[in-house]
Amino acid sequence: MDAGIAWAADELLGAEGRVTARLQITEEWPALDTDLGYAVQDETLHRRLRRGESLAGIKLGLTSAAKQHSIGISVPVTGWLTGSMLLPAGTPVPLNRLIQPRAEPEIVLVLGERLAGPGVTQDDALAAVASVRAGIEIIDSRYLGFRFTLPDVVADNTSSGLFVLGDTEVAVSAIDLAAESCRLSVDGQQVATATGAAVLGHPAAALALAANELARRGKAIEAGSVVFTGSLTEAVRLTPGIEVVAEFGHLGQVRLTAAP
Repeated sequence: MDAGIAWAADELLGAEGRVTARLQITEEWPALDTDLGYAVQDETLHRRLRRGESLAGIKLGLTSAAKQHSIGISVPVTGWLTGSMLLPAGTPVPLNRLIQPRAEPEIVLVLGERLAGPGVTQDDALAAVASVRAGIEIIDSRYLGFRFTLPDVVADNTSSGLFVLGDTEVAVSAIDLAAESCRLSVDGQQVATATGAAVLGHPAAALALAANELARRGKAIEAGSVVFTGSLTEAVRLTPGIEVVAEFGHLGQVRLTAAP
């Protein structure tokens, strides 16, 4: 393994464990590019699995215009989700485990069969989906000020943190994913609305993009995986006691409250 990849994995997992932000990796390793960033991401996954975590699925980031604008990066990215990142519904968000958390409402696809690229189309991706759920991803960043370049955020597992799943599960054949509405509220006040079309025009397009990106690295999305397709709106900063509710047209609602 390249020494730079091992070093970057050490640094990012170390920052996560210490709950302390650090400089961008590119500040100290200017040669880091997107391909190397994915190599770092994959190495951190291997380490998570070796320490007993289980692979739960994948996540997409920067798939909506709102999110791209807020971060200043216009290329969608993929990352990994593990079982230890799942926050059971109703459990307060443990802010002491996170550096600078933000909440994002997302449409979550549950795969019924393995999906492997290259050449996966939106229709191919949709055919592999068994059901759909609502979700909130709690993103976090190991970089100071939540600022990073594209290679930096890829290496940092696309700002992974925690995720919450809604209780309602709908067959994919029973829902129009592009038209599915979402209303985001903070402490009882509506702050944003969107539909599934905010995610690359259709959440299945995000799934296809992920399958094709993973194929480039010799990987696939396994049956049973949960796929967070990307934020429908700009993220909400989490502060002590804040309540965030994502209410969907057919997928029910997901509610979280940050610990005081």
